Amino acid sequence: MKRLNLILSFAFLSIGFQSFAQTDKETTIKIVADKNYNFIANTATPMSNNDINRILAAMPGSQAGSSINLTGSQYDVKVTKDSIVAYLPYFGRSFSAPMDPTQGGIKFTSKNFTYKESKNKKGMYTIQIETKDVIRENYRFTINISTNGYASLTASSINKQPIYFNGYLEEPKKKD
Repeated sequence: MKRLNLILSFAFLSIGFQSFAQTDKETTIKIVADKNYNFIANTATPMSNNDINRILAAMPGSQAGSSINLTGSQYDVKVTKDSIVAYLPYFGRSFSAPMDPTQGGIKFTSKNFTYKESKNKKGMYTIQIETKDVIRENYRFTINISTNGYASLTASSINKQPIYFNGYLEEPKKKD
């Protein structure tokens, strides 16, 4: 009887873990191969240094060096064959600030970029995107994608310290 309970427990746990996946394996393979997906950011983690840790420690309910919850904030990167559209926050040290305060963060549309894709033996993808036509500064994104649609993105540029985002992939919504 104990063995049966143990087996059933493992079965329910494995079913539960699979139900939390963002996309199934076939969908993930399809949208990455088509170069048509959205990366939705759930958390941001600045590449910590002492100044950033002090600022994060001063935020209510935050711990120094911890990640910042972005759930429900609609921060994303839209990838298509002909464009990259990024709308992400930035927490960290920037070595040059924009004149217009509404231009902060990582916000751009790029039509001139390089896109390199590789896949390891376990089926995880690594995508490297480098923009070439962003007015203020060009970015390098490294996106690591698991087979069930979870992903991480590291954004770096010459004028800002790198920042790390955790999130997931989703299929773009079809336009009616």
